[in-house]
Amino acid sequence: MSPRLFSYIDTPAAWRDCLKRMRDEPRVALDAEANSLFAYRESLCLLQATIPGEDFIIDPLAGFPLDGLGEFLADASIEKIFHACEYDLILLGREFDWQIENLFDTMWAARILGYKNMGLAGFLEERFEVKVSKKHQKANWGARPLTESQLAYAQMDTHFLLELRDQFAAELQEKGRYEEALEIFSEISRVRQPDREHDEHSFWSIRGAHDLRGHARAILQALDGARDAEARRRNTPPFKVAGSNVLIAIAKAKPRSYDELRRISCVSPTLAGRMGGALLQAVEEGLKAPAPVQPKRAARLSNEDRERLELLTDWRKKTAQARGVESDVVLHRDRVFEIARLNPQTTEELAAAGLLGPQRFRLYADSIVQTLVDNAIHTIPAEVTEAND
Repeated sequence: MSPRLFSYIDTPAAWRDCLKRMRDEPRVALDAEANSLFAYRESLCLLQATIPGEDFIIDPLAGFPLDGLGEFLADASIEKIFHACEYDLILLGREFDWQIENLFDTMWAARILGYKNMGLAGFLEERFEVKVSKKHQKANWGARPLTESQLAYAQMDTHFLLELRDQFAAELQEKGRYEEALEIFSEISRVRQPDREHDEHSFWSIRGAHDLRGHARAILQALDGARDAEARRRNTPPFKVAGSNVLIAIAKAKPRSYDELRRISCVSPTLAGRMGGALLQAVEEGLKAPAPVQPKRAARLSNEDRERLELLTDWRKKTAQARGVESDVVLHRDRVFEIARLNPQTTEELAAAGLLGPQRFRLYADSIVQTLVDNAIHTIPAEVTEAND
């Protein structure tokens, strides 16, 4: 099956007509492309949409605002179909003030049904005999003009989603999982915007930072700040300025001159030539600064909470295995964590906590409570511990 011609939307008038067409439909397939590998902060570079009989490729970089898109996404009367929606929703959520309603995610539908290979390309090849090239998976969608092959690749992200949605919906209905799927779709539509602001503590996320000691930590902190400043200046991702392994190596070696910097094997001549001065200055700053103290972590779980978490984690794993799905299809780990802390002893207590939707409650509430009751973990009173001491 070959894709149809698509409409390229790059003017305000074309966008208004496109939005009206989408709002006239009960469901619309959507996908988004960004330039995350090519910019300091990625932005929405392309939006694809499919309605019965037509595909749209919408260009947000053509110089007009996508007025009305937020309201469209929040319209509960229109089903929005994505495949693996999380990144798209984060991307769209930063651009518009909205809360998406009435979501259907074909990847999550596949997960609920127990499919192991959940990539869209695999489903297109298996079900529609369409082989999609991986050539543009890491394309710079912020560059213009887009090539014909890029546009064809983008079109395929939504072209078959309406049909794929119907196939999965029928399978979910057949297996009695449709209502559960709707509950999961509602939960995953409430995405949290990640905190991506760089600050003085950001270097702790670098792999190997916790293994450094003394001045090496302070040097890494200064190097991380220098890398971020250069990435902002060049509008490129920090990893393209210098890999985290390079920062770790410099922090350990503590070079004081260009010759010492160049002798570090992972420091390329290009990096030394472009940023040598800033890197050496960061080393000097780190040598003069006190070693940074790691921020305090959130309050630790009590021993009893931890034991209950292990019990419920094991319950979740076995329940998922019995269904032939991944563990987070049964219950997200955050919910397991909260139930462990709450320790409900009755289904009424679990219901009052509001941690499970109606379908998950129907499926799992009795089993969760029984697991906790049968394996009751009791706290030893403090006075008993003191007496034994």
